[in-house]
Parts: sequence; C-alpha cells; structure tokens
Amino acid sequence: MTIVLQASASLLVAGAAVLASLGMAWALGASSNSPPFAPAVGANALPTMRAAFFIGTFAALGALAQGGSISETVGKGLIDGVSISPLAAIAALLTAAGFIAVGVRTGYPIPAAFATTGAVVGAGLALGGVPAYDTYQRLGMFWVAVPFVSATIAYVTATLLRRDDVSEELSVSLLSAVVGFVLANVEFTFIPAASGTGTLADYLSRSLGGAPALFGSYDAFAFGTSLVVGALVFVFVRREMRRSMDAGIRKFLIGLGAIVAFSSGGSQVGLATGPLEPLFASFGTPGIVLLGLGALGILLGAWMGSPRLLQAVSREYSQLGVRRSIAALIPGFLIAQTAIALGIPFSFNNVIIGGVIGSGLVVGSAGVSARKIGFTVLAWLGTLVGTLAVGFGLYRGLALVVGA
Repeated sequence: MTIVLQASASLLVAGAAVLASLGMAWALGASSNSPPFAPAVGANALPTMRAAFFIGTFAALGALAQGGSISETVGKGLIDGVSISPLAAIAALLTAAGFIAVGVRTGYPIPAAFATTGAVVGAGLALGGVPAYDTYQRLGMFWVAVPFVSATIAYVTATLLRRDDVSEELSVSLLSAVVGFVLANVEFTFIPAASGTGTLADYLSRSLGGAPALFGSYDAFAFGTSLVVGALVFVFVRREMRRSMDAGIRKFLIGLGAIVAFSSGGSQVGLATGPLEPLFASFGTPGIVLLGLGALGILLGAWMGSPRLLQAVSREYSQLGVRRSIAALIPGFLIAQTAIALGIPFSFNNVIIGGVIGSGLVVGSAGVSARKIGFTVLAWLGTLVGTLAVGFGLYRGLALVVGA
C-alpha cells in the first residue's frame, strides 16, 4: 500500500512539473518571444494582433527545430552534484514564470534567462547541489556582452542605412544577403547530420562529396552554398524594392521579424523545457516530445499575452522608423543564432532592447527613454538575485509539504 501511495505521489509531482513547464512556456511566448516583431509594430508595418499571431507561429516552429542545445544546458549544466528532480523543476519553473508574469503585467520585460537561471540554481542548491562555476562564468560573459554588442551592431547598421552615398535599395538588399548567408549555416533538427542537427550548407556539401577545407571543417562547397542562398535573397529583396521602395522595405522588415521570432523560439524554449530534461530522459522519451510541449506553450502564450509587451518595447523605448527597425532586428538574429550554436541560455529582451536603443541613438539620445532603461536594468539585476532566493525557499517549502 505504501509503495502504491509513493508511486501515485511521484506521478502527481511529475504531472505538476509538466504543467509548470507548459506554464513557463506560455509566459515566454507572452514575454520573451514578443520583441522580434516589436520593431515592425513600432514602424507601423504590421498591426499588433497580427504580429502576435506571427510570433506564436514562427517561435513555435523555431522551438521544435532549434531548441535542444539550450534545453540541455538549463537541465544539466547549471548545477553540479545532483540531477534536477521533478519537485525542484516545479519550484524553479513556478518562480521564473511568476517573475515573468509580473513583467508582463507591469510592462517591464523581465529577462527570462536571468529568471530561469536564478530559479534553477536556487532550487538546485536547495536540493543539495553545488554551483557550476565554469558555466556561470561563460553565461556571465555572454550576458554582459549581449546588450553592448547588440547596440553596437544596430547603431552601425542604422548609420549605414542613413548614408547618402549608398542607395537604400543597395544597402537593404546587401543586409538581406547577409541574413541569407547566415541562414544557410544555421543548424536545424530536421537536417540530418552526425551530431543530430545539421546546416543546409553542410548537408549539400556532404551530398556533393565534400571539397577542400577553407576554415576548419568548413569547405568550399558549404561556402558556395551560403553565397548562393545569400544571392537569392539579395535578388528577391532588390526586385521587391524596385517595384515599390517603401513596400519592399516593409516586406523585408516583416520577413526579418519572422526569422528573428523563429530564432527566439529556438533560444527560449529550453528555459521552459530544460528543468524537465532529467525527468523525460529517465522515461526514455525522445527530446522532440519535450520540445513539442514547450512549443505548444509558446504558441498559446504569444497569441494570448504578447500584445502588451509588443506595445511596451516598440513604442516606449524608442520611436522607430522602418530603417532603424531593421537595424534593431539584425543583431537579434545574429546573437540568437550564436547563443543556440553555443548552447547558452540568454534573454531575447536583452538583445532586442539593446538593438532598439542602438538604432535609436543614431538620431540622438532623445529617441531613447533613459528612465525606462534605468528601471529595466534594475529589474534585470533584481530578477537574477530574487529568483535564486525564491527558488531556494520554494523548493524547501514544497519538500516539507510533500515529504521529499
């Protein structure tokens, strides 16, 4: 009888952990996956509700296609000495989701990576684990660099777009070619490879038998494929801009927002699914099932809860035009794909807000709300410390209640 009761209690805890993960994914869809289309909304290129629909769709697809690496880092790399239990996952996910919900309610985007990392570390320490200092150092360096790198790339891009000696048709088309080149080298779960995920450039290179290496394992066929993809995107965007300059730029902005939303889903879903990695692994469940759970939550969260954050990011941080909006999104795409490749959880709000600020500074500091930025930075720091403390205390409290 006792064994049966214990088994039932374990199943209830596991079920509650799955629900907590779904709730966290919902919060991410409403919060951290909202900024990719915020510049398009701010530039009046897309209505808010339609942007929310696109966010959910593309972010969910990105979660399925690219979410595995960061999910593994969150689930297994943030704490040493113990495996995150279902009860610890509940404590961490409820803590992180609660902080993010407060951000959605108040209009201040809470960095999901800070919230989840702090909560998982807090719950893991309460479980008896020890800090994974090497991981923290790697994350800290990346997090500190993100807003500065994002703002710098956005500022340089926006400055180039405003140059009188380079036609707008050429500058925007060249930027689209860069995006196409990078896309050819992005890893997806649906492209077969020995590592489990592959790139279009690498897949075509292997199909053609390979070629002399240029950089490490990167060969001439892969490079040629990337150039071809970039050229095709260049031709398409330039043709659209020749038909109508304004319409062409707006189409590129919306397309770029879709790509960034896709990248956002891939980089953020692991924050919701990571704490459940040990649980699903113990049942031998394929990783795509866990990512599917996260994708569903992100889809629903974006459709139901993202409009408020869309308005906050698009209109309160900087009054963006179409060209500065493009400059704000370019670093979001590049940094997100870098983080996915490295398996580093990070806050997409960090990237997009940095890009919005950097592009806004092109026309002077009056285009940026210093007060809003100051409150946001304080909220970010408070999130990391607060979630660690709450995650630690919540796990200890739950353990007393269920007798873990």
